[in-house]
Amino acid sequence: MATARRTVTDGLVVGTSGNVSVRVGDLVLVTPTGVPYERLTPSDLLAVDLEGTRVLGTLAPTSELPMHLALYRATDAGAVVHTHAVHATAVSTLVDELPPIHYMTGALGGPVRVAPYALYGTGELADGMLAALSGGRTGCLLRNHGTITYGSTLAQAYDRTAQLEWMARLWLTATAAPGRTPTLLTERELAEATSKLSGYGQSGPSGSASGGA
Repeated sequence: MATARRTVTDGLVVGTSGNVSVRVGDLVLVTPTGVPYERLTPSDLLAVDLEGTRVLGTLAPTSELPMHLALYRATDAGAVVHTHAVHATAVSTLVDELPPIHYMTGALGGPVRVAPYALYGTGELADGMLAALSGGRTGCLLRNHGTITYGSTLAQAYDRTAQLEWMARLWLTATAAPGRTPTLLTERELAEATSKLSGYGQSGPSGSASGGA
C-alpha cells in the first residue's frame, strides 16, 4: 500500500489510475480497481493465481491484471509497477523508443521501447508490452497510456519507474531547446555504463550489489 500511495505522492498517477503487484510464490498480490490509494487498507488487497483466479479478497482486481500476469508468467519478476506518469506518457506519443539520453538507460536493459497502443486491460496490450520488453528490458512505455516496469523487489520496480519518468522528462527538456539537438550515448558508452551499473551499490548479505546509481 505504501508504494501505491507513493505513486500518487510522486505525481506518477492521478486518481485511481496505475496499479502495483507483488508475487508471493505462485500467487500475486495486486491492488484493486477503482479504489483511491489513500483509502486502501490491508483488507482491500487481493490475491490471484497466475491464471487470474481470485483466491483472497472480495474486491475486483485492477483492470490491468492481464499485463501483470503476463509479466510474471514470462519473466522472473517479483514485483510490477504500472503508472500514467506525465512525461513518460508524453514521450510515448512522440517516438517509438526513448533515446539513450542518460546512462541510467542501462538500468532498464537498454533504450526503452514503446509498445503499440491497445485498449487497456486487454490481452493485446499485454502482448505488445511483452514484445517491447524482449531482450532483457525491465521497463517500457505504453503508447498513449503510461509506463510499466518490473524488478526482483517492489523497491526495485518502483525505482525503475521513477528513473524512467525522470529520463523522459530529461529528454523532453533537452529536445525543447530551440535549434539544439541533444547528444545521445553511443552503443559502446551505454554498454560500459550498463556493465558498471550491474555492480553498483552496497553489497548485500550474499555479496551481490544492491541499490541504484
